[in-house]
Amino acid sequence: MLLSSADVNDTAFRPGTFLLVGIPGLEKFHLWISLPFFSMYIFALLGNLVLLFTIVREQSLHKPMYLFLSALTLADLLLSTTTVPRMLAIFWFRVRDISLGACIAQAFLIHFIFVAESAILVAMAFDRYVAICNPLRYVTLLTHSVIWRIELAAVVRSLCMVLPGIHLVLRLSYCKNRVIPHSYCEHMGVARLACTSIKVNVVYGLTVALLSAGIDVVFIAVSYGLILRAVFQLPSAGARRKAMSTCGSHLCIIFLFYTPAFFSFFTHRFGGHSIPRHVHILLACLYVVVPPMLNPVIYGVNSKQIRETVMSMLSWMGSRRN
Repeated sequence: MLLSSADVNDTAFRPGTFLLVGIPGLEKFHLWISLPFFSMYIFALLGNLVLLFTIVREQSLHKPMYLFLSALTLADLLLSTTTVPRMLAIFWFRVRDISLGACIAQAFLIHFIFVAESAILVAMAFDRYVAICNPLRYVTLLTHSVIWRIELAAVVRSLCMVLPGIHLVLRLSYCKNRVIPHSYCEHMGVARLACTSIKVNVVYGLTVALLSAGIDVVFIAVSYGLILRAVFQLPSAGARRKAMSTCGSHLCIIFLFYTPAFFSFFTHRFGGHSIPRHVHILLACLYVVVPPMLNPVIYGVNSKQIRETVMSMLSWMGSRRN
């Protein structure tokens, strides 16, 4: 039943807290679901911390590719830590209450990190393009000052895109329904609880997705199209294998980052009735923990320098202990 404007004014209020359901429809399995999420989070935490520490400590890794990787690692740490501990509190202790301020802050951080991480992946694609297609200018183009400017631009772009969403959520009037059928707060999940129209919020969400991930994917596709053309023109088979190995790890990370995000985005808007809600939410939960868990593994396995540095650090620690 539609509410009249008078009814909206009578029932609308600013809630002090919201209630997070977890994974709707699977509440009785929360304890079992929490076990793999906890394991993946610990693995992601340890793997990214080791990777970040290795890059910061080892001077030979202070190269553009690894500096961008350290930014990606930091973003993964923030993304998983912003969401997973709260999810585990719901699964283990049924702590479902979350204040309005904490909910808005969590939604801001999740969207901010997503947009920033997408920009970092574009920067990494550009790094590989210059390294393979224009190697003689690699050192002069990607200096440390240029890298810092690129990372600063990623942060500024994220702030400019995500901050308006905070205002759009705070301006809404909410009804008595405070239940968010999700494991964490995100922009549209909160907006759908409003009594008033959320058309502006829907348009804003689509616009941000297109201007960030949509455009970024086009840039990455163009970069790798040029990279593949250059790789297949290399005379040496060994050089082709080395170039493809380096780019392969980056492509795996791109696939892990964008595939679940786009699947969740499009099915949520265009296929929501054919796919059960718990599938949407479970995929969204996996999205914030699986890529952060696998990124250190992918780069650790494919980067000889990182492997050798980590092994030398472990050997040094073992000799000190003895």
